[in-house]
Amino acid sequence: MSKPELKVKPIKNGTVIDHITSNKSLYVLKILNLPNEDTNLSLAMNVPSKIAGSKKDIVKIENRELETKELKQVALIAPKATINIVRDYKIIAKDKIKFMSELDSILKCTNPNCISNADEPIESKFHLIKKSPILLRCHYCERLINEKDIDQQFS
Repeated sequence: MSKPELKVKPIKNGTVIDHITSNKSLYVLKILNLPNEDTNLSLAMNVPSKIAGSKKDIVKIENRELETKELKQVALIAPKATINIVRDYKIIAKDKIKFMSELDSILKCTNPNCISNADEPIESKFHLIKKSPILLRCHYCERLINEKDIDQQFS
């Protein structure tokens, strides 16, 4: 029996987002404003997952480590994702994505009458009500935002 080969080549430096919910990696790319001409990336979709017992997506971003705000945004789409920081082909840090209890200026409230959607200098703010499935409450108008609402904003 031959040794299995890697389907996606390793990266020398950068970030690997693993265990993204199947078929959600394109939303993750949109959140991160990828692809662009300055960033090399690899994308694998519907890859068999031993942990989940089903399928997952993987995004590898070369020469870029994600910032805290970007990680908060990724958590909205892929709350079970794992973030791996790679340097010189070695994983130097590995952590589950952390979903914050408060999210600022990441989403828009779905209530058109919310003050955060007016011409006021106010950024949106949401409080986490439930992680699975995701349920958020607007700080200003108390409108509930679910996963479907979130997906629509990033699609």
